[in-house]
Parts: sequence; C-alpha cells; structure tokens
Amino acid sequence: MKIQASDVAALARGCAVLGTGGGGDVRTGALAARRAIQEYGEVPLVRLADLPGDALVVPLSGIGAPTVSHEMIHGEDEPRRIAEEIERIFGRPPSAVMSSEIGGANGVAPVAWAAQLGLPLLDADGMGRAFPEVQMVSMYVAGLPADLVIMSDVAGNVVTIRPVDGLWSERLARAVCVAAGSHALMADYVLTADGARGAVIEGTVTRALAVGRATDGAADPLGALRGELGAYELITGKLADVERRTAGGFVRGTATVEGTGADRGRVLTLELQNENLVAMAGGRILAMVPDLITVVDTETAAAIQTESLRYGQRVTALAWPCDPLWRTPKGLETAGPRAFGYDLDYVPVEELAAHG
Repeated sequence: MKIQASDVAALARGCAVLGTGGGGDVRTGALAARRAIQEYGEVPLVRLADLPGDALVVPLSGIGAPTVSHEMIHGEDEPRRIAEEIERIFGRPPSAVMSSEIGGANGVAPVAWAAQLGLPLLDADGMGRAFPEVQMVSMYVAGLPADLVIMSDVAGNVVTIRPVDGLWSERLARAVCVAAGSHALMADYVLTADGARGAVIEGTVTRALAVGRATDGAADPLGALRGELGAYELITGKLADVERRTAGGFVRGTATVEGTGADRGRVLTLELQNENLVAMAGGRILAMVPDLITVVDTETAAAIQTESLRYGQRVTALAWPCDPLWRTPKGLETAGPRAFGYDLDYVPVEELAAHG
C-alpha cells in the first residue's frame, strides 16, 4: 500500500495514542507529512520481506524535549544531511526509512522524511510505543551493536558518534541534543534488512493506522478505542494538577487526576519523563513501564501528550500490555521501572488489573 495524504490524520491519532504522552506533538508531524506527500508523492509502505537482504534501513527520530519541538521544527535539510552522511559511511544510499518509535510525532514525521528522500517507509519501528532514551529500542534488546549515531540540527550541524554501547549512545547523543537546543534529528542503528529481522517490531505503522481509525464515526469513541487497544481504564476524571519541567533534554514531572462520576473520591498520580511511566492510586500501582499508559480526552478519545496536559481537562487514563519483547529480562533491564529509577518490580498491567 501507499500512505496517502488522507491517511495522515488516522496515523497521527494512532501514533498519539501509542506515544504514551511522548514522542513529540503529532500535529507538527502530520502537517509535515501531508505537505511532503503533496510535494513529493505518496509514500510506499513496505515490509521487511519486500526488501533485499542488504538494503540499508535508516531508523529516524527526533530526539529531545517535546516542549521544544513546537518551536524547533525539522526542515528538509536534516534528513537529507543524514542520508548523505550514511552514503558517505556505507558507500551506498539508504533504501528505506523506519520510525525509531511509532509513538507521537516520531511515528508520523517519518512519512515526511521518506517522501523528501524518495524512499519507502518500513512497516516497523524499534519500540511499539515511545520511550525517552536512545538505548530503549528493540535493536538494543536484540543485542545489535549501537556503534553509530548520526545527528543533524536546525543550524546545519551534522554529528557522527561512534559509541561503545547503547548506554554511551544515550549519554553522547543527549549531550549533542542539549547543545543543539534540546532538539535534533537522529539516525541510530542503521542496519540492513537482514539485520533487522527479529530486531525490530513489525507491523506497527499498520497498527497505528488501525488505532487511529477505531474512533472514526464511533458513537462511543472512548469505548471503541479501549476495545481496539484491549486497554484497562485506570480512571476518568479532571486533571487537577500538573508539575512539569524541562531538564537535560527531557520533560519530567507529575500529573494528578481527580476522579469524577463512578471514580469520584479516587486520585490518580502519573509519573512523567517525556512519557507516562507509572500510574498510582490510593497507594497502589495500577500500571508501569514498559506497559503503555495514555491519557485521552474523555469525550473524543484523542490522546493528550504530557506537554499538553492542562488543569481542568476532562480525561481518562488507559493502560494496556506492551510488546512481549519488553517483558524479557533484557527488555525489563532496558525499559522497566528500575531503568527509570523506580524501586519497583515489574508487574504486568493485566495482573495489576486482576487484583484491582
């Protein structure tokens, strides 16, 4: 299939939901995607099986604080500069673009980057959601070497990093990102199609489209979305407090939801680091990373990103299981609650819900 301009709205809605509050504002990514399709043409959506084994796949994503991305919008030069650097290093041009994370703008904007580069988009990503740190990708969990990161910023700088491992890739890329104003375009884990097999999460662009379309024309958008995701409803209520700060290239903070209706008297607290990481109520954990936690508008079921949370919003918090890869020992070591500094043993959201 080809991604057309008419597909972008559904893709953006789905990516916003899968973004678990992060990944950047889908509105800017959707505008860029529609404009690029109109200028350069529709974008083929391909599977790994469609690519030659030696085809170079380029995972692209914006790195930095989502609050900054509203003002520092990627242009056409950044993906082009990264593609040129890849060709210089590998001696051949890239064959396909892949989203590093399907969540948020980082799931939508690759449509624009693929169109600008005249390349297909791979129906896959490295997370199945959004995560805030560079090493928190399926390729790292699969054991692929994190030995190349290429970054470009709005000022025209191109930085090539040769880290010794995934943790160093995060430290060094984050330092470059902060120097660039807490926002840059990044390619990491440039890999061949053969190397990507078993190391990426396939079908996630198609999945985002299905999630985005689930509420189209629905009499009960929230129910339709919950059904499509297989999600648990944590609370419905009013956003009562938001504490948020931008530091070290991240948005960090907490959000508090006071229950209404059937949830009156309950209070939910969300811990944030770009994404929603942990949900707690009444001294009990309701959901935690790497499972997905998303805050949506109660009436429309549209996802609300962490930087857009505002006092008084009527919201519902949903949670559902992550890709099985993240529940492996390496997956939990990489993106489980302890990876974010929480002294918590991971418990799957469906087990937490069963004891609710």
